[in-house]
Amino acid sequence: MRHLTRVLTAAVLLLVAATALADEGMWTFDNPPAAQLQKQYGFAVTPAWLDHLRLSAVRLGGGSGSFVSPDGLVLTNAHVARGQQQKLSAPGRDLVTDGYVAATRADELKCPDMEVVGLASFENVTARVIAAAPKDADETAALAARRAEMAAITKESQTKTGLQSDVVTLYHGGEYWLYRYRAYTDVRLVFAPEETDAYFGGDDDNFTFPRHDLDMALFRVYENDQPVKSPDWLPLNVSGAKEGDLVFVPGHPGSTNRLMTIAQLKFQRDHTYPQREQSTKEAIDALHEYGARGAEQARQAAAGLAGLENGRKVGHGEYLGLLDPTVWAAKEKEEADFRARVVADPALQTRYGQAWTQIEKAQEAHLSRLDQLSGRSLGRTGLARTALSLVRAATELQKPDAERNEGYHDAQLRRLRYRLLSPAPIYPEFEQLQMERSLKRVLDKLGPDDEFAKIALAGQSPAERAAALVGGTKLADPAARKALLDGGAAVIAASDDPLIVLARALDPLLAAQEKWEKENVEGPETAGEQLLGAARFAVYGKAMAPDATGTLRLSFGEIKSYPYNGTVAQPLTTFHGLFDRALAFAGRDPFRSSPRMSAAAKTIDMATPLNFASTCDIIGGNSGSPVVDREGRLVGLVFDGNIESLVGRFIYDGTANRAVAVHAAAIATALRDVYGAGYLLKEMQPR
Repeated sequence: MRHLTRVLTAAVLLLVAATALADEGMWTFDNPPAAQLQKQYGFAVTPAWLDHLRLSAVRLGGGSGSFVSPDGLVLTNAHVARGQQQKLSAPGRDLVTDGYVAATRADELKCPDMEVVGLASFENVTARVIAAAPKDADETAALAARRAEMAAITKESQTKTGLQSDVVTLYHGGEYWLYRYRAYTDVRLVFAPEETDAYFGGDDDNFTFPRHDLDMALFRVYENDQPVKSPDWLPLNVSGAKEGDLVFVPGHPGSTNRLMTIAQLKFQRDHTYPQREQSTKEAIDALHEYGARGAEQARQAAAGLAGLENGRKVGHGEYLGLLDPTVWAAKEKEEADFRARVVADPALQTRYGQAWTQIEKAQEAHLSRLDQLSGRSLGRTGLARTALSLVRAATELQKPDAERNEGYHDAQLRRLRYRLLSPAPIYPEFEQLQMERSLKRVLDKLGPDDEFAKIALAGQSPAERAAALVGGTKLADPAARKALLDGGAAVIAASDDPLIVLARALDPLLAAQEKWEKENVEGPETAGEQLLGAARFAVYGKAMAPDATGTLRLSFGEIKSYPYNGTVAQPLTTFHGLFDRALAFAGRDPFRSSPRMSAAAKTIDMATPLNFASTCDIIGGNSGSPVVDREGRLVGLVFDGNIESLVGRFIYDGTANRAVAVHAAAIATALRDVYGAGYLLKEMQPR
């Protein structure tokens, strides 16, 4: 990781030298960067253009995607599709390693639990949410009142429109918006390349550039057993884009921390990231241990292992960013400038000045119970999470909707059922190993005298307890889960399933812990953040984008090279570069092309662009986002960022932060010349 440290430090020094960060921002569709685009690129944003992008973009599988045909064809990344490929695989049939191409629509494979959602409409509900909290309410009561109002808004919307509805918090409580989504759960795998082509270079090349990956996949959305009609879709511009072109990324970035206070960032630097690094290492070790047991176990573990290794690299890069004195100085300066503007105006100081202190106290409270809050968890095993969700649902659904915890409101029950009743395969041997590891972590973190640990272990060793719990449960069967969920509190209370018995015993402890956290951490922190959100509007207006929240955003930039390793990184790579890199490593993993790709080398045009880098501002969750041109045509597919972009969770560096994408010409070449799927290419082109 020393190389990563040097790269990030060099990027930060460039950041300090940069005078303009014009391409910064993951913008909401209600507040696009119209003035910036007009001034810098001479591009005029129109409502019709924005609506076209919004209605074409979708969220799926923790990533992003887009409709690319009028018949429900959705383009995303292979690494977004990988979980479904793994779930559709079986002993002797590995769709991750071997890839998949549906010869006809009848061959498209129905995914066990993939959901595709698209943003249909949105409206500002800030005034209603904020007004719900009485002016004399304490922080905990105010938080409860706002959440109750948000639940009421979503329920009203869902009842009225039939659309999945969510109230989204922006600017850390400065604004609240109601987002309405069209949701589809009949999603079928159409195409995915072999793993060696999708992830050429593996973890070695991950978060680097130049890159040579065909990280793409196609699904089709169905409704009533017919392909859904998608009037808004992004036609493939086979020529793609070239250096200097203005491009846009509509997608669903997961989360950024650019508007956090220094107190919050310090907590993350000193506690959150070190704990996360240790936890991730333990999880990766468990998967390696399981995969070493045999070929089938390795197949089962592969998807999770790839995700964790990707997460480890991301997390370490972000952590190094927080440890970098230059980044820290830049963040301190941002906060000092903001606070100085508030202090300079007596009215603003009176109204908002206490916000930073509130947030600082919340961090101190969190630290006072950090081990307990982080240690009381069985989160590494899916069956344990399922049991806890079933028990909690039985409790929550007896309450009025407004009083329920997040995730159990009426408007959220469809998604809850969809998750809990997934028919995706569960591997008991793997669950037992994960349970054993989780219990060992509980014991190491809390000690044997902690009440949670006593209940979780029940006087047994982690290995003995895991064997008894996983060996005795029936929760691997969707029918058993459905009976418990539909049966409600009475059936849950009567169940003798060992995991349900455990969850019943642990739930009161977890509920009490959550109550304490709301009163001492979440309530004060949210109140402080809401004040700062309002103060930010008073000082800066909406000249900066809110932090990413997993909701639809628009980024923009240009295809552009950048300073790299003492030279300049090229803006685009080609198929020629792919085969050159494979030859230079003598075809050793992970620098090996699939037999299909190697055979196509004799016929494809080696000068065809494969990947490109742009200044578009992205982060995790943007994987699978389309890259579009001024006319709204698809010219690329985001799949990664470079190493220099990892600090982008906290601060944007326009000199070296790059989004990495598959070029449209590579998508066309692969479908037509490598996989013999010209019929899909034809479907994706303008009518």
